[in-house]
Order: sequence, then structure tokens, then C-alpha cells
Amino acid sequence: MLCLRPPLPFPFSLRHSKALSFSRSWIKMSSSQTVEHIVLFKVKENTEESKVNAMVNGLNSLVSLDQVQHLSVGPLLRNRSSSLTFTHMLHSRYNSKQDLEAYSAHPSHVTVVKGNVLPIIDDIMAVDWIADDLSAHLVPPQGSAIRVSFLKLKDDAPRDQVLGVVRELPQSFKQITQLSCGENFSPARAKGFSIASLAVFPGPSELEAVDSNEELLNYQKDKVRDHIESVVCVDYVVPPSPAQSANL
Repeated sequence: MLCLRPPLPFPFSLRHSKALSFSRSWIKMSSSQTVEHIVLFKVKENTEESKVNAMVNGLNSLVSLDQVQHLSVGPLLRNRSSSLTFTHMLHSRYNSKQDLEAYSAHPSHVTVVKGNVLPIIDDIMAVDWIADDLSAHLVPPQGSAIRVSFLKLKDDAPRDQVLGVVRELPQSFKQITQLSCGENFSPARAKGFSIASLAVFPGPSELEAVDSNEELLNYQKDKVRDHIESVVCVDYVVPPSPAQSANL
């Protein structure tokens, strides 16, 4: 989704049956419903690079778990949120809520989180939602730019109307190759944000082209601005898959 600012200030081994190469993983098509899982991390300042790499590598290794349809982890391209200064993002996809729960409880996941993530972060935020009828494949290509937006709505905001505006964004911004949006169903670590969206672009230049169209951008923002209390908006570039990185 676009960064709709309110008027107030405010896992490295791949499962061989899933993907022997990036090109094969790209063949995986979306199902009628896909569970989206986004985690934002704020790594402590002055953390040793080796420890950050251990966190990223450990999380990336979780793509090998049977429940995971897609998973990528890496540093943010930019953080557009002034109040929440995250540094890294994890994006993963599942066929069901049950698969997400099994992933979260898996001993490998618990070990990585306790050993490599929690010791080096200052803050964390996680949002989950169900995306209906994704228009493309489950695995965004390497180099794709992703914009993730979380909206905290005002108490009287028309939730369905806001979601409707988000769903129509690809009609105005043709650079978007895939849009996923929905209501968060895991409030514990969402910091009160209830609407989530994830827009995929071919690359950073297409994302920047959207931002440069200020007139159209402001027109879309005005449709929902009065209903939003605050926004978290981050940009991320999909890194090479672990298999590709090993061959570089």
C-alpha cells in the first residue's frame, strides 16, 4: 500500500521438494487464500555484523520447514515511519493459519528466535492477515521492491471502506504487480495496527515512480486520511534466495 500519512504527526537451506532453484520456486502459484506473516525488527545500535548475519541466516533457514510456502529476510531499503525505527523485515507465506501456528511453535523457529533474534533487538512488530486471490505467484522474484503498510484506524473508521480503497490501488498505479491486504488476526505484537497491505513492484525504480506522482498519490491518500490515526510504512528489496547467494 501507499504510505498514507494521517493529518496528525505522528530463514539457508531450501526444502528440496519446494525449490531446487529460484526459477523453480517462482513457478509456485498462489492458492485462493494465503496467510501473510510480516515481522519487523529493530536491531540494537552497534550490534556486531556477525550477530546480525547470524539472525538473518538463522531466520532464512526456516524456509526449509514444511509449513513455509515462502520466506525471505533482510535489511529494509527504507523506513518511512518516524516513530518506529525498524531495520529488518521477515516476510513469509502459508496455506493456512494452522501452518503459521505450526511454524511459530516449531523447535527450529523457537531456537533461532531465542538464540539469534531476541538478544540483539530493541523492538519487534508482527502482523498476520489472510490475502484472498493473490494475482501472481507466491514467491516474489529477487530484486522486487515491496512496500508494507500497517494502518491504525480511528475508532469510528469504516474498516470495509478503507480496505476497499487499498484493494483498488493497482488500478491507479500500474507498477504494482501484486497487492495483498487484509485485517490483522494476531493483535499481540501488532501495536494496535489492524489493516495491513503488501504491494510488490518489479524493482525500486518502479516504487520510486509511484512516489514521484504526487498528484495521484495525494488523491488516493485523501480518500482515507481522515480515518487513520497512524501508519507504519517500510520498503524492502527481496534478496537472493539462499541457494543463489551460495553460488555468488
